[in-house]
Amino acid sequence: MDRRLLNDFQQDFPLSATPYADMARRLGVTEAEVLARLRELKQAGAISRVGAVVRPNTVGVSTLAAMVVPPEELESVAAIVNGYTEVNHNYEREHRLNLWFVATAPDVTHLTAVLDEIAGRCGYEVLSFPLVEDYHIDLGFEMRI
Repeated sequence: MDRRLLNDFQQDFPLSATPYADMARRLGVTEAEVLARLRELKQAGAISRVGAVVRPNTVGVSTLAAMVVPPEELESVAAIVNGYTEVNHNYEREHRLNLWFVATAPDVTHLTAVLDEIAGRCGYEVLSFPLVEDYHIDLGFEMRI
């Protein structure tokens, strides 16, 4: 069931008032079983969330942001960044710009305020790299469990 949950609904998630019940019907299980398996997959770290991927800047605004953070402070700075509801995710890169994150907000003013607040709280400049040209990349891939 886990494999089918992760593979069958990556690009064919039911768009209805009862998506988990619809998934359950297709899988031949109960809605409670679907919800329990998704909760367990999240707790195990196999998935981070169930939700839509919206084309950038169609609902509000977003940017890719980066910071230069001393390695010994990376974990604490990442925790501060993760505390913002406007931050979708962050990750470390092996580069001078070593902490990257995506931030979204209803408008540019709000987004700028969030980035400025993060910089002020962390004590490190936040560089913003807004989308210039978008490319469609199919993020669906076969999960092997």
